[in-house]
Amino acid sequence: MSNNNIKPTEGEMEILQVLWQKGLCTVREVHEALDKKDSGYTTTLKLMQIMHEKGMVERDTNQKTHIYKPIVNQDKTEKHLVNKMIDNVFNGSAARLVMQALGNHSASADEIDEIKKYLEQLEKNN
Repeated sequence: MSNNNIKPTEGEMEILQVLWQKGLCTVREVHEALDKKDSGYTTTLKLMQIMHEKGMVERDTNQKTHIYKPIVNQDKTEKHLVNKMIDNVFNGSAARLVMQALGNHSASADEIDEIKKYLEQLEKNN
C-alpha cells in the first residue's frame, strides 16, 4: 500500500496500534487487547480480513490459526494522518494543531521537556 492510500478507519487504527505494539498476533489476541465489550470477535475478524484485502496487514495461513502482522509502517502512517489533519482541520497550520493538542490534554513534565528539546532542535536546523 502506498503512503498516498493510507486511509485506515478508526477501528482499523485501533487494530494497527495493537499490531504495532505486539507484532505478530492472532485475531483472538488482537480482540482481547482491544478489550471492547460492545464489539464481538467476528467484528474484529471481519475488520482484519478487510485490512488484509486493503494491504494493511499480512496473514500467515500456514497454521490452523492465522497470524497477522502489520505491513504499513507506523511512523509513515502517523505522519500521513497528521499531515492530512493539519491540512483539513487546521487549514495547514501545524502551530494551531500543537496549541490545540496541548490546550486539550495535559502533558507531563517529561513530555514538556521533550517538546522543548524538539523545538530547540528545530530552531537550530532552521
